[in-house]
Amino acid sequence: MIKWIKPILALSILPQIVVVKILANYPLFIEKYYSNGLYVWLSKIFRGVFGWIPFSMGDIFYTIAILLIFRFFILHRKKIFRQPRTFFKEVFIVLSLAYFVFHVLWGLNYYRQPLSKSLHLENDYTTHELVNFTKNLIEKSNEIHFKITKNDSLAVEIPYSKSEIYKMTANGYSNLSQKLPRFTYELSSIKHSVYSLPLTYMGYGGYINPFTNEAQVNSIAFNFKYPTVSCHEQAHQIGYAAENEANFIGYLASIHNDDIYFQYSGYVFVLGYCLREIKKRDKNLVKELTGLLNPGIIENYNNVAKFWSKYETKAEVFFKETFNTFLKANNQKQGIKSYSNVVSLLVNYHKKNPL
Repeated sequence: MIKWIKPILALSILPQIVVVKILANYPLFIEKYYSNGLYVWLSKIFRGVFGWIPFSMGDIFYTIAILLIFRFFILHRKKIFRQPRTFFKEVFIVLSLAYFVFHVLWGLNYYRQPLSKSLHLENDYTTHELVNFTKNLIEKSNEIHFKITKNDSLAVEIPYSKSEIYKMTANGYSNLSQKLPRFTYELSSIKHSVYSLPLTYMGYGGYINPFTNEAQVNSIAFNFKYPTVSCHEQAHQIGYAAENEANFIGYLASIHNDDIYFQYSGYVFVLGYCLREIKKRDKNLVKELTGLLNPGIIENYNNVAKFWSKYETKAEVFFKETFNTFLKANNQKQGIKSYSNVVSLLVNYHKKNPL
């Protein structure tokens, strides 16, 4: 019986894939029993266990895992050719266990009911509605920008340390949860990523570790977006896996924060997505709207673009395409482009809740 355990474990990835694909057809079941059931308790347990530790345990686990993988391939390199069946059996055992743990601890959130349905929002919007909303965003952004700088030509600089920002995010979620209880965030666990430099070269602002439920933020990419990016990663922690939904929740948590710098970050962050969407539809109109922005806000956008341009490499394309494939494999059909789908949530949400 024991000799069959390894083959069974290795082949278990196949029925697991089938089960996940079947569950993907029942988003309401996932929503009720996993995302708002089992996951709530699992995520709180892991944030409670790892949240108080000042450094990323998840990144340490990843480092150990990478070293063990290299060690495995070095020790078993001869098996690849001499005993390929044994070698691949052991590889698939690891993949099967990782696949199972990933989906139980976090991954099934990819298949929950879309947030637009949970909030009873429409999926479509007209160009006219988008333009009107964008004009309101510009007005709001200009207003907050001038309150901070007292000079429409100065870029906003976040006056807080990264650690202070992590602590301040709780206020926005606390205020937001009074209006929308589904976005309650408890037991904070947000940290710098040990891999911030590689993340920068790959073009990422952060990620959630699905195995420890720690929110990891790129500590090198520090700019006006940092508060909203931090809130974005925390949105993943409370079970919203889709990138457009995490963008939307991160924005809401930022603008509901009592701190004006968080509010500025949230409004200007999503304004960029709206302007890019308008650019796809009317390049002349986007120039006209951009002309309404305070020069200091444009300077903030330029500073971010200059930062990322310094770290552009050919490898970034590979990593972005890999992540794109990962997202598509996990129920986000548009891959990386799904980040921009936040515009639909924004426009339709603010039809009911005007700025």
